[in-house]
Formats: sequence, structure tokens, C-alpha cells
Amino acid sequence: MFERLEAEFTSRLGRECLAVPSNRLGLFMVLKHLMPPGGRLLMSPLSADEILFLVLAAGLRPVMAPLCRRSGNIDPTRVDELHFDGVLTTNLYGVPDDVLSLGKTCAERDIPLIEDAAHALQTTVADAPIGTFGAAGVFSLSKHAGAAPGGVIAMSSPSQRPALLEMREQWSTARYRAVELTALFKAMARNALAGSMFSRHAWHMARALNMIEHREGHRIALRRAALAARLSASASSSSGPGTLNSWIQADNHHYRMTAGILVENYALRRLKALDLQRERRLAGVARLAGLPTAAAAVRDHVDQPLFRVPLLVEERERAITELRRQGVIIGYIYDPPFDDYARDLTEPSPSPQAARWWAQHVLPIDPIQADRAWPVLSKFSAADLPALPI
Repeated sequence: MFERLEAEFTSRLGRECLAVPSNRLGLFMVLKHLMPPGGRLLMSPLSADEILFLVLAAGLRPVMAPLCRRSGNIDPTRVDELHFDGVLTTNLYGVPDDVLSLGKTCAERDIPLIEDAAHALQTTVADAPIGTFGAAGVFSLSKHAGAAPGGVIAMSSPSQRPALLEMREQWSTARYRAVELTALFKAMARNALAGSMFSRHAWHMARALNMIEHREGHRIALRRAALAARLSASASSSSGPGTLNSWIQADNHHYRMTAGILVENYALRRLKALDLQRERRLAGVARLAGLPTAAAAVRDHVDQPLFRVPLLVEERERAITELRRQGVIIGYIYDPPFDDYARDLTEPSPSPQAARWWAQHVLPIDPIQADRAWPVLSKFSAADLPALPI
């Protein structure tokens, strides 16, 4: 499956790579492979809904980390007193986690560092790609590259491949050509319309046709009773991600489906297009970094072609509406933090203020659309820093 794509990622990362149907299935596989059963996973409270549910489906206890106010990522200086058996980074919007410090912490505790590199396909730290610092890194093909759904696991050792291959075979589902072609068409249409006034009309049409997952604010409905029943039923089993399928599948109902050569060909084409887009993306990052609303860490990483540039603004919802009128569609907002969203299913952060501040104010902007968004963004003021010590 996807040998050419695996070879392409191996050449970029210098690691053995395995193609998987999606980033979320890849993360589930890596968690099952590297974490002890029932283990405690230190993770950011700001991430996509499905990440929390796949951690729960893997039988793990989510431990919410304190966040750095500058970056919105895990603050490694404030985790020494916490008990955990592994760390999952987020690299929020492509701004890198402090993987050097977190890697040192994991080495001292002899526990795995797992990198969710979905937002960080082009991000580097000390000239090494994100996704190559831990025991495994998991990439997404549908974010930066804009390909159809798909993912890639970068392994720290080729010895991991047989076990991960077995998991992929066990938990992948059969390929359906019609579904595959529909996913390809959606990806192509999204790429063609991105940054144009037509994107606003496409967004409204997608909502009307229920092609966008319904959310309560910026999170999917938790459905506590149903979720508790599913977790209870699976507590003593070794079931796969299907245990919590209706939660994990948000916005990608075929996240386990095997794909064919058309998807691989399009992914390889989109990776080449992404490389050609690099300078334009960097220019957008540099321009947005000059706004007073830009997160502090953005100015530390103007040399990185970020997936999104996080701004921290007052009146975010009004900004989202005004940007939509300009054809700039905003996504990837993770509000509220997981320990407020699902407190009974997580171990709350001992210092949640920074995460709440980010969740309430972050406005992630595609740097490719910086010029189109600028007239709106320049009108909004920076969010006040939280009054409580963080």
C-alpha cells in the first residue's frame, strides 16, 4: 500500500515510514503500540475532538498538560510534578512543541514521546523535521498538502514496522471506489476554491447538505450517556477504534478506509505543489507576525511555513463572520479545552488558565490567505492577557 508515498516521506524525514488511511488511525495504532494498557498520556487540552476520543478508545487516561502562553503548546517547565507514562505533542498550527525539552523528560523517565505532526508537515526544530524526535511521528495528508484523507507514520526504528503493519491490517476497512472518488473530488474542489469568494458559498452549501459535522460551538456534541456506555462496554476488551467510532469519525467518516493508486498519485502531486508554495507561505507568516494580535511564538518562528498563524483577538466570533464574507473560512478552533469539555474523562490541568485563554481567543489564519484577510484582521485588537498567574 502506497510504497511510493512511503518512499517520499522517508526521503524527507530520514525515517522508515508507513502509510495509513488517516492521521487519526495512525495515532491510534501508535498509542496502542507504544503505550502501556491503561497508561497515563500527557497531552495538550487544545487539539481536535477526535484526538481525545481515540486516546480514550486506546484505553488510556488523558492527562491535560499546562500550556505555554506564547505558543499554545505543552509547557515542559511545568510538568515535573505530574505523573504520566507517555507524551503526545500537538505542534499546534505548525508552531513546534519544545520537543528537545520534552524528549529529555521522556528519556529520563524511559517513556515514549509521540508526535502528532498533522499541523507540522513543514516544521523543523534545530534543522530536523518535526515527527523525527520521538518514538513515532504521525502526519496528515489532508492539512498542509490538501490531499484526500490519509496519513503517514514515521518510525524511530524499522523494527516497529511488523507490529504496525499488523495493526493496519486489523483495523483498516475495505476500499469503496465511490467513496474514494468522492473524497478526491472534495479535496480537489476545496483546493480550487480556497482563497476565493466562492469558498464562502461552498461553505454554506456544505453546511446545508450536512457535509460539515454539526458542532455545539467549536466542539462536537459529547453525548455523555452514550459515550459512557461505549466506554464501559469496551473496558475489558482489546477492541480497536471502532469502539468510539461515532466520535472519532468527526469530519472523516471513512478514516479507516484503505485507498488506491488515485489517492496516492494525488497525494504525491499535492506534496510537490506544497514545496512550490513554501515561499508564499513564509511571506504570509512574516506579514501576519507583524500584527499585534499574533501569538508571541509566531515571531520566534517566522522562518517556518506554518499551517496556520495563530492570532489572539478580542471578539473572535465577529472576526470569523467578517472573514467569511471575504472568502476566508476559519477552522481548527479547539474551544473549550478538553478538561472543560470532558472533565470527567480527563485528568484536568493543574494550571488551566493559559489553555482557556487560547481556546477563547485564538484565530488561526492560513498564511496563504494573509493578503485577503488583512483588511479584516487589521481592525481587531489583541486579547487581554489573563489576569490570573499562569
